[in-house]
Amino acid sequence: MTSRITETAKGVYIIAATPFTDSGTLDLESTDRMVDFYLSCGVDGLTILGVMGEAPKLSAEESTAFADRVLKRVAGRVPVIVGASAPALAPMQALTAKVMDLGAAGVMVSPMTGLRTDEATENYVASVVKALGADVPIVLQDYPALSAVYMSVPLVDRLFKTFPSLKVLKHEDCPGHRKLTRLRASEARGERRRISILVGNSALYLPQELRRGADGANTGFAYPEMLVQVCKLFFAGDADAAEDLYDAYLPLVRHEQQPGVGLAIRKEVLRRRGVIASAACRAPGPSLDADDHKELDGLVRRLDRKLADLGEASQPARRGAR
Repeated sequence: MTSRITETAKGVYIIAATPFTDSGTLDLESTDRMVDFYLSCGVDGLTILGVMGEAPKLSAEESTAFADRVLKRVAGRVPVIVGASAPALAPMQALTAKVMDLGAAGVMVSPMTGLRTDEATENYVASVVKALGADVPIVLQDYPALSAVYMSVPLVDRLFKTFPSLKVLKHEDCPGHRKLTRLRASEARGERRRISILVGNSALYLPQELRRGADGANTGFAYPEMLVQVCKLFFAGDADAAEDLYDAYLPLVRHEQQPGVGLAIRKEVLRRRGVIASAACRAPGPSLDADDHKELDGLVRRLDRKLADLGEASQPARRGAR
């Protein structure tokens, strides 16, 4: 069994897709391949049942079955975080209890939609910590675009100072670079313990966020090996090489970020790479048309050329060709 997450979490905690068959049922065989693929890319951890994992479309039983399959396949090699956000505490508590028993390293929770004040958010987090148990490590997701909850720097500092079970901040505020700088400054002044900050937003700003003090990425991308290598290069002291590599993939990073259709693009690339059998999103969900496929073909070919120019092995990109 893997150890639980702590404030030292660093690197790439990939947000995993949830594979479905064309008919919309869970595809557990593809789940095994997907886990093997992510591990082969060198990720430091996995996060399942997140926003891009289509968690709201799964039943409680499916969520548990999927988590069980992933955890068994990972077999303790890296930490696995499970998204546990829910409209009420009871289902959050039930899923957390099950996945922690199965070997999860912690859970990810976002503030309930619509909290309007710092006091309301603090009270909500307190209720979550109490419901889940003080021994359950929590990744607190700061994603105002999804939750409509803005957490100020003083509030984040206070939450992490008050609740020791909060271990990682998933930073997805946008624009949020100054927020990162201010959070690290709070630590430097000794106002609270140092925490892990992993960034999301589909890695759109990863090089800049690393320069601002992020510990890595907690996001998804159909080429996770890029995220891994960018973080490795940066933490080895070669920020320019990290950003040069990132730049080669940026058109595809941006393309995947399109509202509404981005998940379908990511799953199609994973299908083309042989990771999952079907690119299906569970209904209601997006799908690609013929023109979308042509656009993706062109982007992958361009990536192939850019990687060749950088002297990188271009075979992974070619596996994305249609």
